[in-house]
Amino acid sequence: MIVDQLILDKGASKKKFAEDQKSERPVRSVAKAISWRVIGTLDTLLISYLLTKEVAIAASIASVDFITKMVLYFFHERAWNKIGWGR
Repeated sequence: MIVDQLILDKGASKKKFAEDQKSERPVRSVAKAISWRVIGTLDTLLISYLLTKEVAIAASIASVDFITKMVLYFFHERAWNKIGWGR
């Protein structure tokens, strides 16, 4: 689904977006998720290091945090995009 919208079927994605100008395209949600996760991961890395004093452990925690929260944020963003409240 995401691959279709991002790479394979750009024409259909543009049509869907044109029909609903209030929503964002998935690629924008991905970009927002990545930029926010970079900030969040740096925060997690710093806090993990301050608590453990171990770079390897802090990096492991930050890596898992980056992946899981980016995926969760993407789906959270897409769900909110379907809600008309507050627009």
